Amino acid sequence: MIKSAFNEGRRINSVPLLKEHAVGGSFLLVVLLLIGSLLYSTISWMWDDQRLPLSKIVLQGELHYVSALDVQRAFARLEHVGTFMSQDVNVLQNVAESIPWVSHASIRKQWPDTVKVFLTEHHAEAIWNGNALLNDYGRVFDGDIGKLNEERVKLYGPQGSSEEVLQVWREISPKLEALNLTITSLVLNDRRAWQIILDNGIRLELGKESLEERIERFISLYQNLGSDTQRVSYIDLRYDTGASIGWFPEQELEQENTDD
Repeated sequence: MIKSAFNEGRRINSVPLLKEHAVGGSFLLVVLLLIGSLLYSTISWMWDDQRLPLSKIVLQGELHYVSALDVQRAFARLEHVGTFMSQDVNVLQNVAESIPWVSHASIRKQWPDTVKVFLTEHHAEAIWNGNALLNDYGRVFDGDIGKLNEERVKLYGPQGSSEEVLQVWREISPKLEALNLTITSLVLNDRRAWQIILDNGIRLELGKESLEERIERFISLYQNLGSDTQRVSYIDLRYDTGASIGWFPEQELEQENTDD
């Protein structure tokens, strides 16, 4: 009898405890549902195309050839510019780097409606094949040649040879500058033969081989020519030793002097 009464007491006491747990669980569920609903509403609001549109561009960087208008026009080519939340900055970066003169773009968003664009421009080292430009690394880019504020050397070569031609120009230029000569054009033709046009009008034919040795031979020859260098039309160095020299006719030289 005592044991039975004890068990009955436990059953009676457990009923209020179950009710308390049920009430607590229901309250927690309601709280979680409210929080979830609030989060869903907030995220839906932030991702709504009518909310937080990206409407401002802040352009940064040391820029000479790219303007804010160029960036605006580039972004305008996108089918759709998203919101602060939805727009992928990698897409904007790719678009910015498609702008001529832009070497690298770094994009970040600033709450609530701003895109910050930091641009690095190409440095135009040379004009390539007459209608394009080369940067410091020999990479071809499609910049406006008319925007250049000073002369650039003109380099020519087959497709894929831009780095090689730029490197050869860099190696040869200091040697000729010691003679007060400047390379205006350097050509690598399809047969892999080299040609140089100097600022005094002399054309150098250097051929395919022994380029460094032939440049040294030209330097020695040029120093020995003295004042006769003004009569030189071209120098052909495509020989194992020596060179052949083409001379301007005396009549042509007299006409040039008269024009001066």
